[in-house]
Amino acid sequence: MAGATPFLSTPLTARPTAQVAAPQSAAPRPTESPRPVAPVVQAEVCATFPHDPGAFTQGLFFHDGRLFESTGQHGESAIREVDLQSGKVKREVRLPARYFGEGSTSWGDMIVSLTWRHGKGFRWDRETFRLLGEFTYPGEGWGLTQDGESLILSDGTAQLRFLDPETMAERRRITVTWQGRPIRQLNELEYVRGEVLANVWHTNLIARIDPKSGVIRGFIDLSAITAQLKLSDPESVLNGIAWDAKTQRLYVTGKRWPKLFEIALPE
Repeated sequence: MAGATPFLSTPLTARPTAQVAAPQSAAPRPTESPRPVAPVVQAEVCATFPHDPGAFTQGLFFHDGRLFESTGQHGESAIREVDLQSGKVKREVRLPARYFGEGSTSWGDMIVSLTWRHGKGFRWDRETFRLLGEFTYPGEGWGLTQDGESLILSDGTAQLRFLDPETMAERRRITVTWQGRPIRQLNELEYVRGEVLANVWHTNLIARIDPKSGVIRGFIDLSAITAQLKLSDPESVLNGIAWDAKTQRLYVTGKRWPKLFEIALPE
């Protein structure tokens, strides 16, 4: 990332093309007490794996040691099972061409996936990829994860919605903040050890979010990783976080990235 532009705090109605740089700490006014600054930890790469450079990654997750991915773009959106070691697609099912696929997660024996602006999601049998049903939700769909009780959905705003997995009714929502300011454009999500990890779109940052208060506890900075990839497409951004509960390992990738990385989970 170049420059030092603070996070945007005004509403965004469309996805911009310019990158948003890491947050800066504004000097407090004399009458204010300084707010605590969320720590920024540089990502430590533990291992590197191949990744399909044609995959416009929108969702990434493990179930029982197996890696699944959802991809976007009209006519290219799919649900996949991927071999971690080779990056090869083991099997996939395509969404109808009119849908732009977004985030996905596992629930029970299903995969639940979102679409961007259609207000429609899908339930798939995880073992056969057979379509089991559809559901609707208001607004856009960006990222999706689950905490064992609720599905957690991001929609490009500063809010995360906690949904009933059976009915998709909203149980509650939180506003994600850093130093008291809402942080918008939360994208792909993963629930890890009591925190929601979220890609902040068009940045090299993963936010570590308290799921109760919405306060950002810290950031993981992947700038060194993105720099080594030397990608020319401005839309080939960091997007994809997967936690393998069996091995206790964390993986990240991005849209049309040729590599997937295991990184250390900061304490």
